[in-house]
Amino acid sequence: MPISATAALVLILSADAAPQPQPFAASANPVSDAARTRLALESKNLIAAAELLPADKYVYQPTAAQMTFGDLIAHIAHTNIALCSAASGTPAPMSPPEIKKIAAADGKASLVASMRKSFDYCTEAFAKLQDAGLAEEASVFGQKTGMSRAAALVTMLVDWADHYSTAASYLRLNGVLPPTAAPKK
Repeated sequence: MPISATAALVLILSADAAPQPQPFAASANPVSDAARTRLALESKNLIAAAELLPADKYVYQPTAAQMTFGDLIAHIAHTNIALCSAASGTPAPMSPPEIKKIAAADGKASLVASMRKSFDYCTEAFAKLQDAGLAEEASVFGQKTGMSRAAALVTMLVDWADHYSTAASYLRLNGVLPPTAAPKK
C-alpha cells in the first residue's frame, strides 16, 4: 500500500525531532559515572513525587502492613544518608540519633526538606566517587558492614527504583499522576 505524502512528511519530521543518541564516551570511572547519572534522575523524580502528594495525604497507607507515604519519605532520607556514606566512603552528615529524628510526624514540608538535604549529600558524596575505591569494605557510621562499597552503591541504586515505584503507586492510588507519567511540557 503506498504511503501518503502527509504520512511520509510526519515520519521524516518525527525522525528529525526524536532525541539523537549521544555518542559513547569512554570513562575512567564508568560505574561511578552511571551512579551519578542515576542519582540525578532518581532524586528529581523522588523529590517531585514527594512534592506532588498533598500534605493531608502523607498519612495515607494502602494497607496496614505498608508504611505511610510520610514514613516512605522519611525512610528515603534515612537510607540516602546511610547508603550514600557507605558507597562513597565519606562521613555521613548526621548521626544515627539525628537521622531517627526525621519522622513522618514532621509533616510534608519538613520531610521534603530532609529528603532534599539527603539527596544533596548524596550528590556531594558521589561527586568524589571513583571506581577504584568500590572494592573497599563499606562502613556505616564507623561500623564495618561486611560488604563492598560497590555492593552499597548497587543497593542504593536499587532502593531508589523501589522507592520511586512505591511512591508512584501511592500517588496513583490518590488520583495523582506520578512525575514520570506526566505529559512532557
